[in-house]
Amino acid sequence: MSLPKTFEPEVFEAAVYAFWEAGGFFHAEDTSSRPPYCIVIPPPNITGALHMGHALTFTIQDMLIRWRRMQGYNALWLPGTDHAGIATQTVVERQLRSEGTDRHALGREKFLERVWAWKAQYGSRITEQLRLMGGSLDWHRERFTMDEGLSRAVRHAFVTLYQSGELSRDRRLINWCPQCLTALSDVEVDRDAPEEAEMWSFAYEIEGDGEIVVATTRPETMLGDTAVVVHPEDGRYRELIGRHVRHPFQARTFPIVADAILANPELGTGAVKVTPAHDPNDFECGKRNNLEFIDIFNDDATINENGAPFAGLDRYAARAAVKQAIADKGLERGTRAHEYAPGRCQRCRTVVEPRLSLQWFVDTRKMADAAMEAVRSGRTQFVPEHQAHRYFDWLEPGLPWCISRQLWWGHRIPAWYCAACDFVTVGESDPERCGGCGSVDIRQDEDVLDTWFSSALWPFSTLGWPEETPALKTFYPTSVLETGYDIITFWVSRMMMMGLRFMGDIPFHKVLLHPMVRDQDGQKMSKSKGNVIDPIDVMEGISLEDMLAKTRSLTLPDPEIENAVAYQRQHFPNGFAQSGTDALRYTLAAYTGQDQDIRFSVERVESNRKFCNKIWQATLGFAMPNLEGMVPVTGVPEPGTLADRWILSRLAQVADEVNQGLESFRVGDVVNLLYQFFWNELCSWYIELQKTVFFGDDETLKQQGRNVLRHTLDVSLRMLHPLMPFITEVLWQKLPKPEGAPQSIMTAPFPTPQDGLVDEVALRDANALMAIVTAVRNIRAEYNVPPAKEIAIILRTDSDALGTLLANSRALLRSLAKIDSVDILASDAEMPPACATAMAAGAEVLIPLRDIVDAAAERARLTRERDKVCKEIAQCEKKLSNERFIAQAPPNIVQKEQQRLADAQAQLARMDAALARLESI
Repeated sequence: MSLPKTFEPEVFEAAVYAFWEAGGFFHAEDTSSRPPYCIVIPPPNITGALHMGHALTFTIQDMLIRWRRMQGYNALWLPGTDHAGIATQTVVERQLRSEGTDRHALGREKFLERVWAWKAQYGSRITEQLRLMGGSLDWHRERFTMDEGLSRAVRHAFVTLYQSGELSRDRRLINWCPQCLTALSDVEVDRDAPEEAEMWSFAYEIEGDGEIVVATTRPETMLGDTAVVVHPEDGRYRELIGRHVRHPFQARTFPIVADAILANPELGTGAVKVTPAHDPNDFECGKRNNLEFIDIFNDDATINENGAPFAGLDRYAARAAVKQAIADKGLERGTRAHEYAPGRCQRCRTVVEPRLSLQWFVDTRKMADAAMEAVRSGRTQFVPEHQAHRYFDWLEPGLPWCISRQLWWGHRIPAWYCAACDFVTVGESDPERCGGCGSVDIRQDEDVLDTWFSSALWPFSTLGWPEETPALKTFYPTSVLETGYDIITFWVSRMMMMGLRFMGDIPFHKVLLHPMVRDQDGQKMSKSKGNVIDPIDVMEGISLEDMLAKTRSLTLPDPEIENAVAYQRQHFPNGFAQSGTDALRYTLAAYTGQDQDIRFSVERVESNRKFCNKIWQATLGFAMPNLEGMVPVTGVPEPGTLADRWILSRLAQVADEVNQGLESFRVGDVVNLLYQFFWNELCSWYIELQKTVFFGDDETLKQQGRNVLRHTLDVSLRMLHPLMPFITEVLWQKLPKPEGAPQSIMTAPFPTPQDGLVDEVALRDANALMAIVTAVRNIRAEYNVPPAKEIAIILRTDSDALGTLLANSRALLRSLAKIDSVDILASDAEMPPACATAMAAGAEVLIPLRDIVDAAAERARLTRERDKVCKEIAQCEKKLSNERFIAQAPPNIVQKEQQRLADAQAQLARMDAALARLESI
């Protein structure tokens, strides 16, 4: 492949991925003598396109898989997608509405044909995007949560739990979405920040005489009240316990009941209205006190006949009507401000209604206990460990899991109801007759299973369960689950429960949790805000015009579209420059070094593209011309110079640190280490140090230098490969290699300390030289000394070794810092006049300024610069002393301003010291 002189990822990325797929490099064996390593992908929805959270998790997973594969593991990264019940059905229903029809007009069978057709057309979109990200997934094993094998696994799990009594149909309080018209489990309901609401008080008249005052934020629910509870020790109401109140709109009464759990004498009036069919706490109270349960809602959250005389009204219209009717009866007793966090459907953001409903439930108590014990005992470990609290908080109550959904798309519940008797037939195959009486008049349950039910089986169903397949024996339990902390409750906890229940073992040894990806201001990414960043747009580049066209094609209300367009015009006026996959992967992995949500910046990706270009130029621009025609040696080459010995030592150390970092999942540390090594040590120091060798006359040193350079680049590219697969593959292919080298870098061995040679003397001496050169360069910059001007330095030290090192390194010093002479003085010798000083390598570096600096001109320049810095300090201090700014500005903006002030103050101190030294010239 012919490569351009500069880094242009579009030239080679597609060809490299095709080479990997054709070579079968992603494939793992069902049985192998190599140790197994397995990660199952968190299955993305077939409705989805790749978002930045996907890009982060897939980058980390691919990095771990490639690393282990290069270490010789039988590494399996198992791909697949989720059928996404509500999301997919919503998309297809929207499509039908645009055609002037709906699913009910089509009927269930025809509607499902349309969904499968939609899946065939669009369902592979996200897997193709995974290929663009460089994902080394074993595509031959790709699974879908509704493929034949997984459907069989789901049915087997359902039947097994039903037969054991852990799964049953019951009338319980559930979350009901009146927009999606389905039940939701608790983890599918978001509770955002509290909203301003109104606590409204009214009186129930007591039979005989008197009244009792209660309060609510949902006045319409009083239509389903069946009790008022008070605390048994509350003296205000002790005489009222057992009496009844009259419902103001219905011909019924209900009791005043003592309940020490629900009623608190210190809150409000101490009396609580109870609506057992529409509030979780009231539901438990109703069970404790054998109260009546009255459901007042239709499926669409309008009031049903139980809520007469308000039947037919929408819940919010009913709320206003009930308040007015109560006021008209003279029973209103006032309002007060109140904060309230209503539950919202994650899918459509509609406020959900707690509602009594006949649904299918899994009894999780025993499974939850087993799942918690597995983590407490250390069999499964969370990284970071403190995130495990979310897991325990969710599992501790052991609440029943509502698994039935009122949808058509999904795994249909394998239960059949008999018209001739009450028997429910549940089976792994479709029955022809009732299992109780033999009648053929049976009908299947209309509902489907919660999408998370099938996803909970994912770590073992994808490997062939319930069959005992070779893959299941080899790869279960899996090695690592990498995901976001936001789905610990949805998915992680349920996989743990199901894995322990059906496999008798944990589904994964480690749970690696990454931070959430937010926009650069820390805001949640949202299409309606316009701050969602498409990873493909960052990789391939996009103009502002094309970005806005994509936004305008979204199915959002017009005001939200315009808000999004305005945001993008303001924040991305030039669109996104093309950065390539490796720059994006590098940036995302680097962010994981922080244990907090990620503030993603496109500018950071574009900046990190420079690192890709640095790798490109170091390899093709400098190394390849110097390596042309060489025959590489096998193993670690013989070093010729101090620089050779130093870089081989650093190779050994860095390889060791990288492996340790990946073992402990310190991905961010590894990324920063590799950057510092390649850019600062290999390029800025080693290559610069070696230029005197390559451009010199000593052929032996040249040949040794070529071998060390080739070896260092080879090892460096192999260490970078799991992070940046495309650029490392294409450059590694260009390097000269010994006979018998692997066909691809991804099957080459991952570096170990044995790929270098630790030489402590070389490390000490090279570090001393670099420290002295850095000190000299800093003084040059501080006093504006022209780069080409040669200077003399004086070193005050008692170290003979350091003096000898510098004397033997004159060529290097002249090349790196234009130092033409070095005088060594004792550490207590008198300092010559008019010297700039710095400490380096345990010695004092002195540079006489009189002959190299125009003191007057330099004082004038520094004074001008000092004035600018003083103005900047004054601006920062003024802003930071503004209480309104501190209170209202986002925390990251305040932090930036504080850092700006600290940097300016440090710069001012350096300038004042420099000006003081200039006074002596």
